[in-house]
Amino acid sequence: MNPATPPDPPGSGGSADRHDRNDQPHLITAEERAEFERLRRHAAIRHRRLRQAGSSVLLVLALLLAPLAVAAAWIQDTVTDTGRYVQTVAPLAKDPAVQDVVINRITDRVVANVDVKAVTDSLTKALQDAGAPPRVVQGAESLEGPLRNAVRTVVDRTVTRVITSDVFQQAWEGANRRAQAAVVGMLTGQREGALRAEGDTVQLDLGEVVDQVRERLVDAGFDKASAIPDTDRTITLFHSEELGKAQDAMRLLDILGTWLPVLTVVLAALAVWTNPAHRVMLMITATGAGVMMVLLLVALAVVRRVYLDSVPPSELPADAAAAIYDTFVRFLRDSTRTLLVVSVITALLAYLYGPGRPALAVRKAADRSTRAAGRGLRRAGVDTGSAGRWLTDHRAWTTGAVIAAAALTLVLWNHPTVGAVALVLGIAVAVVIILAVLAATAGTTDRVSADQVTGSTAEGPADGPAP
Repeated sequence: MNPATPPDPPGSGGSADRHDRNDQPHLITAEERAEFERLRRHAAIRHRRLRQAGSSVLLVLALLLAPLAVAAAWIQDTVTDTGRYVQTVAPLAKDPAVQDVVINRITDRVVANVDVKAVTDSLTKALQDAGAPPRVVQGAESLEGPLRNAVRTVVDRTVTRVITSDVFQQAWEGANRRAQAAVVGMLTGQREGALRAEGDTVQLDLGEVVDQVRERLVDAGFDKASAIPDTDRTITLFHSEELGKAQDAMRLLDILGTWLPVLTVVLAALAVWTNPAHRVMLMITATGAGVMMVLLLVALAVVRRVYLDSVPPSELPADAAAAIYDTFVRFLRDSTRTLLVVSVITALLAYLYGPGRPALAVRKAADRSTRAAGRGLRRAGVDTGSAGRWLTDHRAWTTGAVIAAAALTLVLWNHPTVGAVALVLGIAVAVVIILAVLAATAGTTDRVSADQVTGSTAEGPADGPAP
């Protein structure tokens, strides 16, 4: 360089803008180009790492909120929706263990109000006044036990007929429908309705059922049944020193019941969208969600054991307590299992769309099968023509549309079960196969390379960095 050459003025643009003495542009050197590429790669790597870190944070938040979101949605849906709540508790009226508890409680209270001893004492005194032989008088005194057993047998038979009839089923459902607000009150600590919290216990009020039985017994000739007290007609479901804390948690979950599931889904979607490798992140997210659903099922089993251990057998038999718990949480358990199945299916589909050898083998086998079916239809005289060629050219879009339609169907399905998921998945797979066969019937699949059909690129169809 000529020492007399003045330096570049400030802001002239650097080496790319420098000119030589003949005002010719100065091209950057190989060393400068290498340095520029190194800096650009470093910036890209740093940007990619930041996206991965942010995606990981979003994923952790979504997975931690997932079990709470499922529980909150169950509370919001089951407790606050009258029809759903009645559908939840209706099977209890037909459960034999629960029926036995109700029958025994009501029978005990009816028999307790029949003064059998007074009857035998009156009979004994009447015999004595009539001058009956001592042996006869002693025989009358010994009638108390058999008479009490006879009364209990008749009362038990009458109560059993009421409890096992459709009348009790209708009364049970009607009472629970009217007491739906009482369940909300129990969860929020209010003392109203058929199901309520009393201190550290949760109790079920059988008042309406007792009224039904009392009326039937009076009609059957048991006038003493009218003396069944209006108080002390509750069954303690369980004791818990942590009931107050549980109620606080229930209130919080009830408040968040609407928005917590939405927030969880949004965080999971952002985790997938933010990560440079969308497909891999989708597979990780689905797997993590499945693991959280398994943990939730384990937690439900543990809570069930704790609940059964907390119920004194003298207040509620173990089989009845188990029936009550299983009935109340069955929709939560079903929803958890459904989400577990959806997570497994999503992770599997994300893997099959990737570059792994098993995934490539599955896609190639499916492609060979559909092309063979298409050739068979062509030999039979079927030709889809331009429609088939359009399906071939837009295969990724049509497959994505079918998957989106299946996902939307499950979202709009009212409380989908595992069977519903299997049905929707089967229909979606059948539609994708039919579309692939129709595309092959056009006779244009031979011009599509194997890489185009199977997506067998070096990085996979969705694993590269996002633009």
